[in-house]
Amino acid sequence: MGEMDAVETEALWDEFHQLVNMTSQELSAWLKTREEAESAETWPAGADVEAGRHVLSILLKRRADLTDDDVQVMHHVVEAVETQQERVRDAGDVQARHSLMTLGHDPLKP
Repeated sequence: MGEMDAVETEALWDEFHQLVNMTSQELSAWLKTREEAESAETWPAGADVEAGRHVLSILLKRRADLTDDDVQVMHHVVEAVETQQERVRDAGDVQARHSLMTLGHDPLKP
């Protein structure tokens, strides 16, 4: 994997798995719901089902099997969750919540 050392990769792995609070089953079901509704609604920017599928594939991997693309997606998820989760909790922004759920994080989940 690229330029991250083992310590950085482990820290990112841990943070990603802490922030992705939906199980692989929950995320899979949510992505199916999103795919079915895509033709009926316009989803907010950043609510990419393809990114959600990549998150799902990471959840099913061992840390030793990560690719550079996986690491990039993990960085994106961590950044997105950290920047949007307070807005969802404080303002009740449903579109932002759905966007984060597509990445495996439900900000309303305890």
